[in-house]
Amino acid sequence: MRVIGVELSGNDANVCLLSLQNELFQIPDCRARKLTLPKNADASDLRYFQTTFAKLVADYKIDKVVVRERPMKGKFAGGAVGFKMEAALELITSVDTIIMAPTAIKEAIKRNPIPVPFAETGLKAFQETAFDVAYAYLMKDKYAI
Repeated sequence: MRVIGVELSGNDANVCLLSLQNELFQIPDCRARKLTLPKNADASDLRYFQTTFAKLVADYKIDKVVVRERPMKGKFAGGAVGFKMEAALELITSVDTIIMAPTAIKEAIKRNPIPVPFAETGLKAFQETAFDVAYAYLMKDKYAI
């Protein structure tokens, strides 16, 4: 199974591609680490973001898009642009999009610790949360937490 983990932060969608084959995790090379939507995004910007992400999904044969859930209100609430991006991802018809709660992510990682330190993955620091989301989803799916 091949998934792409997504963390929406401000007007950026940080992504990490992760696959699980024969009980081994692989982090394939990916042409995109981050997709950005302009702060004053209009409909054409949103369509471009969605089309770009859909092309990424098609090119890398992604089975699931897993997005880290953000609170709607409170101290760490997501902004309007982030919710637009989330909706654009959910409306991509060629792939299923899953919204995963931070508590489910923490629980999956707690039960199945990441076998390698993040620094050794070769990913950028801003991709760590996206990696955690993808890893947690694969472990949740694999071990039915």
